[in-house]
Parts: sequence; C-alpha cells; structure tokens
Amino acid sequence: MTRRPELDELRGLMLVLMTCTHVPTDYSMWLSQPFGFVSAAEGFVFLSAYLVGMVYTRMANTKGIDAMRIGLWRRARLVWFCQVGMLLFLFTMIAQIGLVTDRQAIKNLISFYLAEPTDALWTGLALIYNPPLLDILPMYVLFMLASPVALAIGLRRNGWLIVIGVSLVLWLLAQFGLSQASYNTIVRATGLRVPLHETGAFELVAWQFLWVFGLWLGSRREAIPDRHGFAAWVVAIAIVYAGVCLVWRHWIGQTPFHDHELNLLFDKWRLGPLRMINFFALLVLVARYGPYVAKRWRFPVLETLGKASLPVFCAHLVIVLLVLSWIGDNFGLTPLWEDTIVLAMALIGIYVVALVSNRLDDQSKPSLPTPAPAPATERRAG
Repeated sequence: MTRRPELDELRGLMLVLMTCTHVPTDYSMWLSQPFGFVSAAEGFVFLSAYLVGMVYTRMANTKGIDAMRIGLWRRARLVWFCQVGMLLFLFTMIAQIGLVTDRQAIKNLISFYLAEPTDALWTGLALIYNPPLLDILPMYVLFMLASPVALAIGLRRNGWLIVIGVSLVLWLLAQFGLSQASYNTIVRATGLRVPLHETGAFELVAWQFLWVFGLWLGSRREAIPDRHGFAAWVVAIAIVYAGVCLVWRHWIGQTPFHDHELNLLFDKWRLGPLRMINFFALLVLVARYGPYVAKRWRFPVLETLGKASLPVFCAHLVIVLLVLSWIGDNFGLTPLWEDTIVLAMALIGIYVVALVSNRLDDQSKPSLPTPAPAPATERRAG
C-alpha cells in the first residue's frame, strides 16, 4: 500500500510528545497535553486504529476475511513479543539498578514484582499485570486480537452501526465504574492477586471506543469529509471548544477543576466525555486544515519517526527507564540545562532508532525485477 506521509508525520509527532512527557525532566509538565485536555496517547491510539482499519479492510476485500484475521493476529503477536522484551528488561536490568542504587522511583515502578515475582511474571506475560509505562502495548495487543471481529461485522450491511453502538455503550458504562465491577467479579471467580491499579492505568472498556472509532474511519475513509466538506458551524464550534480547552489547560494546568469530582469529565484513563469532545474538536480541525498544511510543508524528521512507530515506541520506553534509573529520586531537582541535554539525547536516540529501523526495513523488501530489454525488432518498430 502507498504510504501516507501526513499520517506518518502525525504519528511521529505523537512519538515526540510521548517521549517529552515520559522522560523525567521539567519539560514533562510543559509538553504533556500541549493542545488542550488531550494527550499524545489518544492521538497515537486513534492513528494506529485508523491505519489498521484502512490496511486490513483492503486486505479483507482483496484476500478475504481469513487473510485479514491472520494478518492482524501476526501483528498482535509481534507487539506481544515487544511487550515481553520490555518486561524482561524492566524485571532484570532496571530492577537490578533500582535495588543496587536504592532508587525509590524504580522500586515504586515494580512494587508488585518485588512483592510477588512469580505472579508478576506470569500475569505480565498474560497481559494482566501491566506496570506503569508498560501498559500501552498490552492494550494494543488486545485491541488487535479483537479487531478482526469488529472489521468482519463492519463489512456487512449496516455492520458498523452495530459495532459502534456496542462500543459506545461500553464506553458509557466505563464512566460509571464498569472496570471496577468487572475486576471484582474476576477476582471472586479466579482469586487473581494482581491489584486493579497494577493492571494498567488505561481502562480498556473506555479506550476501546477510541480504537473502534479509528477502525471505522480507516475502513470507511469516505466518512471523513474533504477539507471543504465541513459545515462552517461545525468548524466554528470546534475552534471555540478547542481554543477554550487550550487556554484552560495552560492557564489552570492539567487538572481543570483542581480537586473537584468534575475532573472525571476530563479524565484521561476512562476518557471522560468532555475530554472526548476536546479530541473530536481537534480531529475536525486536523481534517479541515491538515491537508492545507500537508500540501505546503513536509516534516521529514517526523515522517521518519512515524514510519518506524513500533521500534521507536519501544526505544523510547527503554530510554525512559534508563533515565529514570539514573535520575531516580532527583526528579525535579536537576538544573534545566541538564534536563535539556537529557531530553535532547533521548530525542536523538529515538531518531537514530528510526533511521536504522527504516533502513533495515527497506533492505528486507524484495527488489522489483528489472524489465527485460525489448527485442531489436520492437525497438526499431517503436
């Protein structure tokens, strides 16, 4: 499939923002959620789902549902292997550094592993125990495993109405505690010893809606109007809402209502309703004005990062864990010049990984055969 440079650039931007957010420096608070009450995680998950819907719907239409299912499951297996590698890196090298140097930040990160190493290992491999920072890839694996069902139903007549309807109901139930209720039921039935907060910060029953929405748009790209197809009032509302959230976030901070329960309306982990509206407003603006920007400017660095999204994502986690084990409990106490150097080195590191990954990917692709020269008679006739 022909690559979409603008999508690679957007994924590259999300990877840069995630790196700036996760590397423990003073820049983390400044660059986290820079566009309002929406983080890079929402953008990255949506873009990934959009590409999955676009690529695997085409595969289903050309090669059949079985080929689509096998392709998605293979991709899920690859992401699972990446998660296994991250867990082993955390449980061995990073854990050893944390224990030897007595870094409380590392001990907090792997507290359940230190208390219950056997349970942590097998539940981690089963994508149940997901330490902080290592809870995004498991979500991807589970969503990819479920995507063949959603895409197969969506290909039927009015199938997407069913898929999106069910997904929306699950998201609504997540706002009223479905995750906690489901966890309590599983614990009573199985005796699971992993605490709920150690299963990952992202509530899957809420985030699946963002994934399903991306799948739908990717598989039905005609559902997105062209840049001139948006009603003026829709664009106006999007500008006002996104603008208010942008100013609010940078004026008040990332907690819009301080300690009030209304913060749940903007909650990241369960994708609160006002947060989702903020995301949709930004999506309208990107769809409306993005093509204009893409025609006039290219961002090769971001495109390079986006083309190697999985290796870069894993590399950024390795860098974050290494920096965390180095800075440890001194987070927030280091001078700005040192934070600047650390963040710059991290960004250079993920870019180098992207260059190497893309080079290896290009070398692994079979080269197209050189056309045979035309016979002399044909050349003369031409």
